[in-house]
Amino acid sequence: MSDEPETIERPSYPTAQYPTALGASSLKSITLLGRDLAEDVMGKVGFGELAFWLATQRRPTPGETRVFEAVLAALADHGFTPTAIVTRLTYLSAPDSIQGALAAGLLGGGSRFLGVTEDCGRFLHDVLDAHDGPLPSDDAGWDALALETVRAQRQARRFIPGLGHHVHKEGDPRTPRLMEIAAEENLFGPHLSLFAAIGRVHPEVLGRTLPLNGAGVCGAALADLGLPLELLRGFALLARTAGLIGQLAEELRRPVANEIFLSVDLNNRSVEPEPYTP
Repeated sequence: MSDEPETIERPSYPTAQYPTALGASSLKSITLLGRDLAEDVMGKVGFGELAFWLATQRRPTPGETRVFEAVLAALADHGFTPTAIVTRLTYLSAPDSIQGALAAGLLGGGSRFLGVTEDCGRFLHDVLDAHDGPLPSDDAGWDALALETVRAQRQARRFIPGLGHHVHKEGDPRTPRLMEIAAEENLFGPHLSLFAAIGRVHPEVLGRTLPLNGAGVCGAALADLGLPLELLRGFALLARTAGLIGQLAEELRRPVANEIFLSVDLNNRSVEPEPYTP
């Protein structure tokens, strides 16, 4: 028997390639979106502009950047919401895990908080996509489409995403301002037009007046910018990340998480079990 190691024939495979137009590194340079990161991006491109560019792989116009950054500002922080509270409590429990605290807050972005941005954008897009013929060209036409839409939702017993707010019952201040900015930049498109019309006509169907909330108008504005509908919630989470960092920074200076924890822990009361019945 030979002591020579057995030679194993290995099949040949083509060299794998993973194309990307995003970031790539070489020995002496880093490119991002086809630009030199150090020379062409750093100090020259704002973060909001870059976030838009990364998502669309096209550089936004100044007007698009202004509307996009207005959306980010509108969604950054809303005070002691569940996302903020859970971030502070997670930091209280694990101060060695900033990433865990931030992740905990972001994971709470859903249908009641933050997720409305995506829900509203998708809803408006679906209505527009299902509309036969050319889109309306004036307020009367948009009102007619909105009235049909609200009636259909009412008949189906479904809520309209972006309609109503638990605090701003007389009007969300973010809504008219974002619409104003979009109009100033000639970016008031069909999603915002339909959303504004829903705001005008819904009392006729619902019998009461509800505000168009800020999360909803943000979804309409993002959809009008042509951003992928699948990413709308991602942009809301991007904005809220900055807010949660602010919450943690304030927690370091003026901590409240322990008081929140103790207010529950010291005030719980024992009750008899209630067996689950399907």
